[in-house]
Amino acid sequence: MGMTASDLEQLLIARLVRKSGGTSQTWQRALGKVIVRDTETHAHCNWDVRPSGTDAQRAAIEALLDDVRLEHSIVAAG
Repeated sequence: MGMTASDLEQLLIARLVRKSGGTSQTWQRALGKVIVRDTETHAHCNWDVRPSGTDAQRAAIEALLDDVRLEHSIVAAG
């Protein structure tokens, strides 16, 4: 089985902590949950996030998402 939404959340949080510092709990709150969409309608990338937090946190998350979408464009729910 490939990457799940939960796996992807953990990967994103780990990379954010490594790149920008802070705690995993802080980044988890700023990142929110990974939203998995149907691959029938989202064939190229079936997931998204709705980041919150500070402007700097949202900018760090957005900067990371492009690279991660190239690596893991399709994830399974879970």
